[in-house]
Amino acid sequence: MDKLIITSADPMGAAIYDYYKSGKADRLIVRSSMFEDDEIPVKDLFRTFDQMPQLERLALMQAKGRILDVGAGSGCHSLALMGMGKETVAIDISPLSVKVMQERGIDAHLVDFYDESFDARFDTVLMLMNGTGIIGTLDNMGPFFDRIKRLLNEGGSLIIDSSDLSYLYEEEDGSIMIDLADDYYGQIDYQMLYKDIAGEPFDWLYVDYETLAFHAEENGMKCELLSEGEHYDYLARITVRQ
Repeated sequence: MDKLIITSADPMGAAIYDYYKSGKADRLIVRSSMFEDDEIPVKDLFRTFDQMPQLERLALMQAKGRILDVGAGSGCHSLALMGMGKETVAIDISPLSVKVMQERGIDAHLVDFYDESFDARFDTVLMLMNGTGIIGTLDNMGPFFDRIKRLLNEGGSLIIDSSDLSYLYEEEDGSIMIDLADDYYGQIDYQMLYKDIAGEPFDWLYVDYETLAFHAEENGMKCELLSEGEHYDYLARITVRQ
């Protein structure tokens, strides 16, 4: 079992840990310089397969072989996969989230996705709940896809979801007004807060499907649109181009 280093800057983990232990949690706030404060309902992080959106259920059904659940949080996706009899390893950078997952019987590890010392290989890498967020910015697409290639077995695939935020810039006539001189509109800065715990600010990327597919092709990979959701969201499968 990994050594867990608990720090005060783990707001997501603290919220998950509280809910796991007591069935309730305070408000988990997501702050951005670009939008008003939002809140993540902590109980939703413990949803079952039947409670998941259609795109998430499809992603879990598409996952095969040895599966890596990246940014696994409370482990709801890993538990659902285990319930299907699938082999799953979960990683997260939140020590308390990893502790909760381990107590729930998940093979969970305190690992940064970009840490090259984690050199296991998988048939499916699963990245859900806006999985493209971990890319951070468009400039990081190259290192991201390089990392995916090193994690996948031959014939393996990345299953990932995201949303196109262009709808936030839609005018009354249906046109989209985006300043092309600015950074890509899906690059967001976030900070999480829980009780008196303030996490470090971080970059988070929402990316439209066409942009994701373009960068996948640029990095020697093939992108396939699996399904679209009801609110500008989508699920994609990415494989190494043969």
